[in-house]
Amino acid sequence: MRFIPPGGESGCCQVHWSDGSRRSGHFRGVLMVREREPGSIVIVGSLNADLTVQTARFPQPGETVSGGDLTVLPGGKGANQAVAAARLGGKVRMIGAVGDDSNGDLLLRSLTRAGVDTSQVEIKTGLPTGTAVILVDETGENIIVVSPGANGALSPADVTAGMFVGASGVGLCLEIPVKTVMRAAVMAKQAGATVLTNLSPYQAVPGELLDNTDILLVNEHEAAQLGEHRVARTIITRGEAGATVIEDDSPPVDIPAISVETVDTTGCGDAFMGAVLQQLAAGASLVAAARYAAGVGAFAATRRGAQASYPDAARMNSFLAGHS
Repeated sequence: MRFIPPGGESGCCQVHWSDGSRRSGHFRGVLMVREREPGSIVIVGSLNADLTVQTARFPQPGETVSGGDLTVLPGGKGANQAVAAARLGGKVRMIGAVGDDSNGDLLLRSLTRAGVDTSQVEIKTGLPTGTAVILVDETGENIIVVSPGANGALSPADVTAGMFVGASGVGLCLEIPVKTVMRAAVMAKQAGATVLTNLSPYQAVPGELLDNTDILLVNEHEAAQLGEHRVARTIITRGEAGATVIEDDSPPVDIPAISVETVDTTGCGDAFMGAVLQQLAAGASLVAAARYAAGVGAFAATRRGAQASYPDAARMNSFLAGHS
């Protein structure tokens, strides 16, 4: 099976040219944008240990199937987005919670290695770190069940206005309590940041959250469940059909997909969101950010794991050059 994550045949990224200069350029439709000092990014979201087993096929109800060795890898939508953005060059702070256990240590180490500021990740004594139980079949598709652990204890009181000072962009998802997400959105808007909300895993949300969201990221199934909404800037990902960017009253922009051979789709959507945040912080337009993010999601699909599959900027430049 081939996995074609949402994306396009062109995109934007930042590059050092071989002569040491930094300047704009193109290679077969992929826009290379001038480097600039990026704004900072704050991610408010989940941190999970991904307990992953490879299997030839998913079991039917009541059936037992054999699988490969269990691996424990760093994950969680929020942490994944933070690592993706940081590896691409973003200045990223993570707000979330882990338990006082080895899985929490694993997640903090992974974030730190990627260059993420973890000073605002709380350690919740007496609670386990969140976990995700993941089955990956031979086509690279996955089935995931999440146990929130410490993520579920991240309360609105844990989010303060000072956490958003100086942030240009804030990323939110729904793997932490919705009331906490709402408080983060309100405070981020008050601080002047651009708020990007990913309605995943999908649930009905209060209108106040959408009112404080500048950019909405949903897949086509989530978009259908949400129906009409009042967020003027929206990215709808469509799997093999690519993605659509909607901005105010402008005509929608369809972004074709990049075709890759799938190894593991776990965390590809988070890679996409992290890349959008990083590119917006670097000054890209929403359409250009989504095109570049499509490439990042495609790259992630060619490797196992979530954070383990995310590229840095240099690898992305090479990947995009090879798919031009």
